[in-house]
Amino acid sequence: MLRKKTNGVARRPQRTSMLSEVANTSVDRRAFLRGSGLAIGGLAAIGATGGTVTQAQAQATNEAVDIKKSVCTHCSVGCTVMAEVRNGVWIGQEPGWDSPFNLGAHCAKGASVREHAHGERRLKYPMKLVGGEWTRISWDEAINEIGDKMLEVREESGPDSVYWLGSAKHSNEQAYLFRKFAAYWGTNNVDHQARICHSTTVAGVANTWGYGAMTNSYNDIHNSKAIFIIGGNPAEAHPVSLQHVLRAKEQNNAPLIVCDPRFTRTAAHADEYVRFRPGSDVALVWGILWHIFENGWEDKEFIRTRVWGMDQIREEVAKWTPEEVERVTGTPGSQLQRVARTLADNRPGTVIWCMGGTQHTNGNNNTRAYCVLQLALGNMGTAGGGTNIFRGHDNVQGATDLGVLADTLPGYYGLSAGAWAHWARVWDEDLDWLKARFSDATFDDTAIMNLNGIPVSRWIDGVLEDAENIDQPDNTRVMVLWGHAPNSQTRMPEMKTAMEKLDMMVVVDPYPTVSAILSDRTDGVYLLPAATQFETYGSVTASNRSLQWREKVVEPLFESLPDHVIMHKFATKFGFADRIFRNIEVNGEEPLVEDLTREFNRGMWTVGYTGQSPERLKMHMENQHTFDRTTLRALGGPADGDFYGMPWPCWGTPEMNHPGSANLYDVSLPVAEGGMGFRARFGVERDGDNLLADGVAPVGSEIPDGYPEFTMQMLIDLGWDGDLTDEERAAIERVAGYQAPEEAGDGTEEVGETSQTGERPSDYAEQVGGVNWKTDLSGGIQRVAIAHGCAPYGNAKARAVVWTFPDPVPLHREPLYSNRRDLVADYPTYQDKKFWRVPTMYASIQENDFSEEFPIILTSGRLVEYEGGGDETRSNPWLAELQQDMFIEINPRDANDLGVRDGAQVWVEGPEGGKVKVMAMVTPRVDAGVAFMPFHFGGYYQGEDLRSKYPDGADPYVLGESTNTAQTYGYDSVTQMQETKATLCKIMPA
Repeated sequence: MLRKKTNGVARRPQRTSMLSEVANTSVDRRAFLRGSGLAIGGLAAIGATGGTVTQAQAQATNEAVDIKKSVCTHCSVGCTVMAEVRNGVWIGQEPGWDSPFNLGAHCAKGASVREHAHGERRLKYPMKLVGGEWTRISWDEAINEIGDKMLEVREESGPDSVYWLGSAKHSNEQAYLFRKFAAYWGTNNVDHQARICHSTTVAGVANTWGYGAMTNSYNDIHNSKAIFIIGGNPAEAHPVSLQHVLRAKEQNNAPLIVCDPRFTRTAAHADEYVRFRPGSDVALVWGILWHIFENGWEDKEFIRTRVWGMDQIREEVAKWTPEEVERVTGTPGSQLQRVARTLADNRPGTVIWCMGGTQHTNGNNNTRAYCVLQLALGNMGTAGGGTNIFRGHDNVQGATDLGVLADTLPGYYGLSAGAWAHWARVWDEDLDWLKARFSDATFDDTAIMNLNGIPVSRWIDGVLEDAENIDQPDNTRVMVLWGHAPNSQTRMPEMKTAMEKLDMMVVVDPYPTVSAILSDRTDGVYLLPAATQFETYGSVTASNRSLQWREKVVEPLFESLPDHVIMHKFATKFGFADRIFRNIEVNGEEPLVEDLTREFNRGMWTVGYTGQSPERLKMHMENQHTFDRTTLRALGGPADGDFYGMPWPCWGTPEMNHPGSANLYDVSLPVAEGGMGFRARFGVERDGDNLLADGVAPVGSEIPDGYPEFTMQMLIDLGWDGDLTDEERAAIERVAGYQAPEEAGDGTEEVGETSQTGERPSDYAEQVGGVNWKTDLSGGIQRVAIAHGCAPYGNAKARAVVWTFPDPVPLHREPLYSNRRDLVADYPTYQDKKFWRVPTMYASIQENDFSEEFPIILTSGRLVEYEGGGDETRSNPWLAELQQDMFIEINPRDANDLGVRDGAQVWVEGPEGGKVKVMAMVTPRVDAGVAFMPFHFGGYYQGEDLRSKYPDGADPYVLGESTNTAQTYGYDSVTQMQETKATLCKIMPA
């Protein structure tokens, strides 16, 4: 049942007559949408609800319409939204025709984002749960009550007992401030959605060739001669991206190969659809590589000069004969031979993946196998090649880069002493003061300041696990869910228990989310209304690493506040606002966004977030029409020569005007124009083998071979340190803590002044040589290296073997919940272990056979209509009309065996006891023995309708069970990515 609730204010008077009756009547979903004029159109809709029609007349007005340029808040294509604003009211929108990304297109979600900002179902003011009832409070009351409780918990249990869960919906500036805020609070218990969508991508890709991101771009797919999509469904998850895929398919006659356990809308466009068993990605890719190696189709010269470890890959691949691959994956060897031949004959080809490949207990193995396939084919560092990894939230790439993670500071600097020292210098902060903010506890001789926090995938265990079993002083007692949908995580029955055990839970979001209603708590829950990204401004990073600048469309509605304003309120409450904002202008309570951009520009040398000043970003947005739609390079105009959005790395300072890097690892361009080799981040040799590139370097490099990353010592050895300016040298010396010797005069010379005379002590190089391209705050080392044609991060080989991972060579391992007991014996999982502060089970689960009672493989995925946990999109009436029921796809054979008819209600139960009641969709899109559910639903729990538990007027139009109630335990061996794509279930008629 759907009850339409309003705040009693008619926002659109012309619809009042239609909605007034519905507002006070309990109706089912379709009746509501019909009564609202959403499910039927035109005059019929008006007539059906007793309304009247008057002739439209043009109205003369002197009120100007302002056009504000923003970016869609769904997926990460980065579509431009042209918002029409009159008198401070958002009255209409168009897609951005000048945008190189969406080219005038929108998907259903993008076309409806105006409703996201103006939606009636938003949280309108701060609230708290009192005696089971939602009560309105003021912002001051909320901050004081929440802050007092947090400080009490901090005093009793330490700063790690408060978990700060951030968001992929933050702008770059807000994400950066959030990670800095967690550091000033004194904890690494901070994370965001990337943990449960692409953390295995970041780990796998970064450890193969240096950076953990999409290497090329949506636009560069125009150059692809073949397109290989595995574990991704862009037609539904990132619809606008498909126009780039289809362009290559049509203009290049590029074959499209889609590998997926389910026949998706993307597979419907494929030239070759490959169905395989969920959880067998590595076996499938090795099966393709078997044919490539067997026939000598690999790029031998590319492998010789730019890849390390391929011989070890060959040894593993040799085991994956066509017969064994078919036994494990279910895919015929003849089909994989055809796929291998297609990829070999159509180069360069691109590989695209998404969460179908990442959300597994061996997700890092999957992503590395995809990378190895591209290395074998020589498809890296070239237009039309690369790994195009589609991200699922508008700023999940940026929030990851800016360090909203439990294992790093902004820019992937990690948590080492050197990393903290670097960011303390950027923040002008006393490092000893920062250290004192953290608990003084140590675990395995590691200070907690340098220890990975608990990842969001495991926050439940931070609450429920015995305190002596976790690597922090006490359990998690306060949970802050800031822009996060809890129904997007597995093990929801345990999550409910964890929520009920917390001392306090704080939800910061434009919508209440499932957090507001899942638990049976009657107090200790606060809802704080965050503004949407259309009610603030700042930068956002698209999946291709391009930064775009959003304008503010409208002022924050109701009593909502932008995220950075809320952070300022908390920082003031906790007493460190003057320190955290010492370099940031604050207007009233609002930190200046541009100052936040400039501050992370000062520090993020590792990934090249240093050249994209606010001024350059705004200039790019104003001149979108000047950028080529395929290369993304500006052809004339103010941004001439730049790549759109200056995709990182954008080396050096903004004054260097580096154009950004459209395609990573492309040696056909000079470094100054976006070229580079693979990153030298793994040393210079391994087992006596050279890890640096062999005779290959970017065009124009004065070092025509491989070389390590640049340090001051390397500049001195090459004789290039004389190219540094006095200011750059002085900055490098300050980082090194170097003090210039006083001359015989009055001793007033400043640090670095010795560079004018060249007279330095004999141990000068020893004192300053350790400063490298990542810690030099002047950017001088980067500038000089690039001036000589070199990439600051070196020039190495990609490594096909990651010796620091549990499986150096990617291996197939059976899912924890597998119905193939023969394969469990042959390809077992890992032994139980403890990492990321918590115990993690593997073998102790897999050794139990659940397959007889739970015979069907359960997987999950996206729908085109909804996004993420769905709270926002299911609260949008235009999208709610399109998909009104949570469902499970069941193969006709299974349905007939179970006695289930299409459209009937069924129970779906997992081995851990969670169960959901959903509608059956009988379809051959899934294979026999496999079932699929979307993950965007919430508001029902194990058959119970929880609508009454939402605050009045803030319940989504469409509710449904969450698939994650029935999903089970399982985490990647490197990143703690959750398993959502290959568990087991049983299905029963309801």
